[in-house]
Formats: sequence, structure tokens, C-alpha cells
Amino acid sequence: MVIVRPSKNEVNPRYLYLLMRSDVFQSQVRSLSSGSAQPQLPIRDINQIEVFIPPIQDQNNIVSVLGTLDDRIAILANNSVVLERIARAIFKSWFVDFDPVRAKAEGREPEGMDATTAALFPGEFRDSEIGEIPSGWKTHPVGDLATVMGGSTPSTKEPQCWDGGEYAWATPKDLSSLSMPILLSTAKKITSQGLARISSGLLDPGTVLLSSRAPIGYLAIAEIPTAINQGFIAMKAKDGVSNLFLLFWTKASHEAIVSRANGSTFLEISKSAFRPMPVIVPGPEIMASFDAVARPLYEAIVNNEKQNRTLADLRDTLLPRLISGKLRVPEAEAMLMAV
Repeated sequence: MVIVRPSKNEVNPRYLYLLMRSDVFQSQVRSLSSGSAQPQLPIRDINQIEVFIPPIQDQNNIVSVLGTLDDRIAILANNSVVLERIARAIFKSWFVDFDPVRAKAEGREPEGMDATTAALFPGEFRDSEIGEIPSGWKTHPVGDLATVMGGSTPSTKEPQCWDGGEYAWATPKDLSSLSMPILLSTAKKITSQGLARISSGLLDPGTVLLSSRAPIGYLAIAEIPTAINQGFIAMKAKDGVSNLFLLFWTKASHEAIVSRANGSTFLEISKSAFRPMPVIVPGPEIMASFDAVARPLYEAIVNNEKQNRTLADLRDTLLPRLISGKLRVPEAEAMLMAV
């Protein structure tokens, strides 16, 4: 790590932060880095990086414009975190802790739901092969609730599978940087010839993706048609099953999933080990009620993430032009107001 302390009379610290995040700065970092396995940037070489430092007032103006975008992005991201926590808390309350059932068993009215929804829940428990579950509910293998699929990687030695690719092709790395479990794009794309090499083909939007190795547990719902590599278990919800139910069940079952994994180099959960995992399944009316409650929250998160993509693209477009002086602050402000 390196600490870079700007002279505050000459350089606005946030301007320096924006500058160092820009492609102009990062490209110089890459050119000065050495080593293939673990590239390094010698501290002494940082002094060779050239930066554009306009007058302090211009820096302050640039920070004001781009800071507005960053602030808006942060607000939307925080809003998504809150919405996701609410949806996850509802799932845990209904399907892990069975709070509505316990309340009715104790003669209380379930909290946080209307009377119509509360009436759907039973007021007692029964024994099952995996322990006590609400009366009338069943246990099913996850393979009964979703079509479970894997993917593969077309040969990278065959350019016809990759050059000019038009179909999204996901790897666990695409999920590793997601702040929310929503896949809107992939780093790589494949051609129709490459797609033909993947038995699971192009997965429909709404498919739940779980990284099955290195590490196990990255999760997302694909919001775009996408193919996947061999590092995934993909779940396409069957009729009457909410993909949000599958998403939050998978998240809540992380430890149980990992316990079924094996491997000497790294742990991996196979499709054959995953499919039999038991899921406590409510009646169809409760499943539908959960989806009706969670779906608006999820759709709001998707909308937030799409807005953030637009704002981040605008920020990254304005940044080098403002720093180089090719775009004046009033012009950038006009573009910002338009968005």
C-alpha cells in the first residue's frame, strides 16, 4: 500500500482521488507495473506518473460536478442494501424461523402482514425427516423446484467461438464484484458457435446463478440472457416456484451447501450433490404471497442498479474530459441535469 498526501493548498484531495481512479492514471500504473503472476508497482516508479493539475478552483468545480454523481450512486446503492435486507428478513421470518406459524400456535396474530396473508399460515407444527416444520408444508429436493444446470467454456484456442461475440457468457468472477445479486452484464461474450458448445445454452432472464467452486456461494439472478461456464450451478425455477424464494433459500443454506462439497485443490459442489438438498416448501398460496411481497423490492433494486450503471458510465465519461480540460464544468453540469 502507498499513502499519497496532497498539498491541500494546491490539490483538492477528492480531485486527486478521482484522478487516480481515472483510466489516464490507471493506464500509467499498468505500464509501470511488472511481473506476470502478481504484478507490482515499485513505489519509486509512482513519481514517474504524470497528472494534470488545473487551478484549485477548477478542481473544486470538477469535484462538485462528479461528487454529485458519486453521491447519487451512493444513495441508490444504500437504498438497494436496505431493500435487499428487508426481502431477506421476510424470507427468514416466514421460511426459516416460521414466525407467523409460531405466533398463531401461541395464540397471537402474526406481525407485519395483513389478515388475508396471515390466514394462509398454519397454526401448528409437525415432525419431518429434517425436523419440525409447519403443518401442511412439505420437504422437496431442490431439484424438484428448479431445473438444475451447469455450463462450460468453449476452447479459447478457437477464435470463432469468441471473436465478435454477441452472447453474454458469465464466470464466477462476474458475480464477485456485484454489490447486489443482480447480473446485468458479463465481461466476456461468445459467438453462436461458442454458444453451441455449451449444453445448457443461453439461460433465460430470471435464472438463479450459484458459483459452485472457488469460492462456493456467489449468487445472482441473471437479468439478461446468458450462457455460463463450468463454475456455476444454475437454477431455472419450475412453475409455481418463485426464483426469489430460490435465491434467498440458497443464501440461507450456504453452510449446508458447502458441507456437501468436496475436492482436494478447492471445494466444489456438484450438481448431483446439490439436487437432493431438502427444501421446506410452503403451500402454493404462501409461495405466491411471498413473491408478491418480495418482487416489488427486487424490482426496485434492479432499477437502482440500472440507474447506477448509467450514472457511473456518465461519471467515467466526464472524468477524463474534465481533467484534460476538453469539457468545461458548465457543459458537464448541463449533461448532468439532462440525466
